[in-house]
Amino acid sequence: MKDYHRLSVAPMMAYTDRHFRFMMRQFTKRTLLYTEMVVGNTITYNLNSDFLDRVLKYDPIEHPIAVQLGGDDPKILATAARVCEEYGYDEINLNVGCPSDRVQRGRFGACLMKEPERVAEVVTAMRDVVSIPVNVKHRLGVDDLDSYEHLCRFIEIVSQSGNDLFIAHARKAWLKGLSPAQNRSVPPLRYDLIYQLKQDFPHLDIVINGGIQTLAETKEHLKHVDGVMVGRAAYQQPELFGEADHVIFGEPPREPIDELGLMAALNEYARREVASGLKFSLVGKHLVGLFKNRPRARRWRQAVSRLIQDNPKTFDLVELYIKTFGYTPAELTQSAHPEAS
Repeated sequence: MKDYHRLSVAPMMAYTDRHFRFMMRQFTKRTLLYTEMVVGNTITYNLNSDFLDRVLKYDPIEHPIAVQLGGDDPKILATAARVCEEYGYDEINLNVGCPSDRVQRGRFGACLMKEPERVAEVVTAMRDVVSIPVNVKHRLGVDDLDSYEHLCRFIEIVSQSGNDLFIAHARKAWLKGLSPAQNRSVPPLRYDLIYQLKQDFPHLDIVINGGIQTLAETKEHLKHVDGVMVGRAAYQQPELFGEADHVIFGEPPREPIDELGLMAALNEYARREVASGLKFSLVGKHLVGLFKNRPRARRWRQAVSRLIQDNPKTFDLVELYIKTFGYTPAELTQSAHPEAS
């Protein structure tokens, strides 16, 4: 297992795009980041199209980065995997965990837990054409196929493909009757079953996912499994990852995040993207959740939301930060050089 699997940010549709990943890299260099799920057909249908670049391109700063693929056709996914390797991704992950109706209609995601042989066939097809790791993200089970025995059978069969790393969301999924959002909260978390998987399959690398909110929780889980994947908490409060490289990966302690430096980096990035023709809202939506749980956080959310609504061609996020939190350039200078006061 690669060291970066000790902590990763989960693939999340409409959230973990390249703009979010660029922002996350301002907080952590070691954490593994994931793309949103990319359907295999999206890649194979656009092999000679500029659209493919829009789907798969990323900033080099985003490494280590994994692409999550969705689908059930071994041939299509093998082609997609080969293209992703050519783009320079560090790993490929197969989605066997998403319970949405749209994904089910495509016969992939969590419904594939009913077909472990098919999953093994897909993983084998991808592994045969790439040299980078291929692994699987899955649930504890689906519908009434939720026994620990069924989960173990799934692991046994899929591992025969050569897959030696499993990312387990510690909930089952209901394919009918619950929305994707409800499937992230209604089925109970069973961390104990993931811990048991590691004991019963010690030769495999097991990464736990589901409901994990803090680095302290991450450290506790790492006593039982090989890695931890954090989802919504990473998006809702990315600053939590400012200590990840030290706390989880053993890097020397870092200075507190320089928020002005952070805003300067994000401002430069956003201006570059807008100059290329992108709407500010596509970048700006990821900034709304910054600086939570502190004075004037609501004012920040409102200010960024107004920018998103306006979609301006010109903007200054550093100036917006200063105005929002009440600093003046003189006060910032004095704070940085107290001996001058």
